[in-house]
Amino acid sequence: MKTTALIAEDEALLAANLQSELVGLWPDLEIVAIVGDGRSAAREALRLQPDMLFLDIRMPGMTGLECAEALAEEWPEGGKPFPLIVFVTAYDEYAVQAFERAAFDYVLKPVQTPRLEQTCARLKERLKERSPDSSVPASLGGIVIQMRELLAAGSPQPAHLAQDSAPLRIIQASVGNTISMVPVDDVLYFEAADKYVRVVTAQREHLVRSSLKELLQRLDPQRFWQIHRGSVVHCDAIASAQRDESGKLTLTLREHPDRLVVSRLYADRFRGI
Repeated sequence: MKTTALIAEDEALLAANLQSELVGLWPDLEIVAIVGDGRSAAREALRLQPDMLFLDIRMPGMTGLECAEALAEEWPEGGKPFPLIVFVTAYDEYAVQAFERAAFDYVLKPVQTPRLEQTCARLKERLKERSPDSSVPASLGGIVIQMRELLAAGSPQPAHLAQDSAPLRIIQASVGNTISMVPVDDVLYFEAADKYVRVVTAQREHLVRSSLKELLQRLDPQRFWQIHRGSVVHCDAIASAQRDESGKLTLTLREHPDRLVVSRLYADRFRGI
């Protein structure tokens, strides 16, 4: 069977150039789809289950990193092996720091033939060594977190968050004409809810008009752990982590009846000592 690949790149000329280069370097490689945004990449990857993905890190709607997160959570158990991922980036310093020692490769835009040739050689070797199971590589979660931090470092902070770089201490939640001051220490978990984030404490919950991605930039990562692309939990609020027969992890909280599911991408956080 032919080796298959999907290209996700929002600039049509760059996508066409990458396809042309791959065809020249790897004649037996079949490009099964070329898409221009992360949501389409995730949808088509789940449908076509290619052997590898070339994901532009910055794409509209859903970035390449968010696409990788979504696939890690939704990749079917017992299906084809999780695809090898090559991140495509115009930011050399990000790529070098994040991928130099990882089991993922990267190529810089515009694509250079010698560098892409190295990537193809590595991919061919990894395809030979790849396990037939569908498990998500353990290092993917760390790569996503590290890349998100690097990319966020140069992004402007939203106006409704504090202006300095220190971790948030207070969240201002508006309801009508009232603004509730919610100490971050009281928050048990955050959950994405469309254009809002649910802020859940032991006593009540609030909605703030923000994205979880924006909040993550201001939370202390030692205390607030991302456990799913849509949820972040205060580590002190976790009472236990239970794994079922299929390997799915669920968290029980100390002061709240809600139970939180941990995605495969972040399951590596929970290991017995």
